[in-house]
Amino acid sequence: MAHHHHHQHNGRNGGHRLETVINMAQQPEKPAGVGRFGFTGGLEFTSLTYTVVKKQRGAGGEWEKKDVDLLHEITGYAPKGCVTAVMGPSGAGKSTFLDALAGRIASLDGRVALDGVEMSPSLIKRSSAYVMQDDRLFPMLTVYETLMFAADFRLGSSVSASDKKLRVENLVEQLGLTSSRNTYIGDEGTRGVSGGERRRVSIGVDIIHGPALLFLDEPTSGLDSTSAHSVIEKVHDIACAGSTVVLTIHQPSSRILLLLDHLIILARGQLMYSGGPKEVTAHLGRMGRKVPKGENSIENLLDVIQEYEQSEFGVKALAEFCLTGLKPPKLTATYGPEGLSTVSSIVQTPISGPGGDDDFDRSLRSQHSKSPWSGVRLTPSRRPKHKGPGAPHDNHRYTPEIVMGTPTPMSSAYTVNEDDYLTPTHRAGPNATGAPGVGVNTLGHRGKFANSYVGEVWVLMRRNFTNIWRTPELFLSRLMVLTVMGFLMATMFTKPKDNTQGITNRLSFFIFTVCVFFFSSNDAVPAFIQERFIFIRETSHNAYRASAYVVAGIITYLPFLLLQSATYAAIVWFALKLHGQFLYFLVMLYAALLSTNSFVVFISSVVPNFILGYAAVIAFTALFFLFCGYFLDSHSIPVAWKWMNTISTMKYPYEGLLMNEFNGDHVFASEPAIGLILTGNDILKQLGISVEENRKWWMVLYLLGWAVFYRVLFYLVLRFASKNKRK
Repeated sequence: MAHHHHHQHNGRNGGHRLETVINMAQQPEKPAGVGRFGFTGGLEFTSLTYTVVKKQRGAGGEWEKKDVDLLHEITGYAPKGCVTAVMGPSGAGKSTFLDALAGRIASLDGRVALDGVEMSPSLIKRSSAYVMQDDRLFPMLTVYETLMFAADFRLGSSVSASDKKLRVENLVEQLGLTSSRNTYIGDEGTRGVSGGERRRVSIGVDIIHGPALLFLDEPTSGLDSTSAHSVIEKVHDIACAGSTVVLTIHQPSSRILLLLDHLIILARGQLMYSGGPKEVTAHLGRMGRKVPKGENSIENLLDVIQEYEQSEFGVKALAEFCLTGLKPPKLTATYGPEGLSTVSSIVQTPISGPGGDDDFDRSLRSQHSKSPWSGVRLTPSRRPKHKGPGAPHDNHRYTPEIVMGTPTPMSSAYTVNEDDYLTPTHRAGPNATGAPGVGVNTLGHRGKFANSYVGEVWVLMRRNFTNIWRTPELFLSRLMVLTVMGFLMATMFTKPKDNTQGITNRLSFFIFTVCVFFFSSNDAVPAFIQERFIFIRETSHNAYRASAYVVAGIITYLPFLLLQSATYAAIVWFALKLHGQFLYFLVMLYAALLSTNSFVVFISSVVPNFILGYAAVIAFTALFFLFCGYFLDSHSIPVAWKWMNTISTMKYPYEGLLMNEFNGDHVFASEPAIGLILTGNDILKQLGISVEENRKWWMVLYLLGWAVFYRVLFYLVLRFASKNKRK
């Protein structure tokens, strides 16, 4: 046991020394190494590290905090025009790695460069598309409509409508969605397309504009082998057109493996292998493993990773091997007779190398594996016979040979048909340094958004109307509530008499009207919570502006709210023989609906789920109700709570409607026995409400002001808080 311990300790020291050597070698390398031989470009990433603080129960039952690296110093590249697959066992950090490349992680160390130019997260988002694991689509749109709306957002006004149609038709055909093109997407409640079709639609939405960078998180999960193959084939076509494609994948079939050009294998957030699928066997060979006959070399490598993960050495040893060519310690028990013989036949080298020259060698190697553009080609030295007694020792050593003119990274990432992918400038030598700039311009020139502002609002409105048309329940339920309530009020308070009881009836009617209008607007809570994920997905790649979304939302609601308030107003106005102007009554009710709608939508954008949303809306509405001036006159509310009376949106319609009703010298109650005559103005004075004629229109303006205010808050939440990022 002590012996083992010593070994590990030794290795750890070696590791530290190694890192310093790497860093020294890295410094001068960065500017010079990139694009020296006119490498085609693609995505390059250098020492990506992402650390989170994990809380876990300690041995004694107390909570302890621990820093965990979800990604640890990952360096490599994804070549342009190729499909790069990220693989590894479950929990290896594949999705995290994809998020890191796509600029979705806020606190990330390391740098990401595209075509040799360093990229900020916002720039990457602008030029890339990201297909998530779960599909976020509107359930009540058909497959064809979903793709058409996507085309409208992505391709913008520069592409004519007929071209868009053509593109969508082609895409539908290529993704094999022809039979289900007019089927609703559907959700849990209403069945729509099948799971695999849904998956392909959400891939189609993000690839319709042929993005320069495409990230796919498990595009094949839940698909049968034929459609999985056709999806990867489509992705491969996009790559061949000159995009950079990175995808994570579980269990690729042998057919799919033929379409992958570059592999990145992770385990526990560390890099296990980076290179072409065909070189995995050689990599295993250098490690001292032989792939059993008839077995897939990649699966074999994943098995080896699993073995190490369960052993005491952990996957660190393999990460070390990948970085430096330092052979991992052998495991005592391996599977199968072949495995045993291979391992035992190799002499194990000490973990930390013997001395000076080894260190130097290592620094060269590591420097190489850090930057794929440095032009150092490492070839295993297969000449043990001429080396005398030290042969077994040198079995794993590489000799750095400088091969000029070829951008071949360690274990040549390019397969035989290298020249198909490379651009003509490839052989141009020094002149090719200008090439990266071109790539960036082609991304940057088409502004941040594809459409003009008006265009975006128009497309969003069309989509909103389609959704409301297909799910009229929300709108109709609210209309029904108001109609029934109006009918009840009309029958309960018919033609109030001109006495004190009549005045009470009128007051009760108004406060109840205001109440109904505010409490019935809860139906807007789920509206945004359901759409939030779709909104986040679409705006994280700049399909449209957040402000356009807010404006389109308002415009969509306007006619529906008008219809609701008009229905109610028409029912009660004539039944109760109300005084004042009918127009004002209608406008006030409309403004009340608008402001409460804005308020509810704002609340729904802040809360995480339905239950909290309803609770918050009801609590706030109750508070507003309490402070609106009905229970306590606005001038008898304690000074400390005056501000609640001001922000209570119910105060304005309540006071406004009363002004409209009671203003003037109309006698509302006369009791000659006591000599009591009450005119409208007397009543208003008693309630502490202003009697000026034009004051009531100010109430409408205040209310609309609150409506605008909550919409602006909603916009700010969308713009700055609804970011699709990990902290």
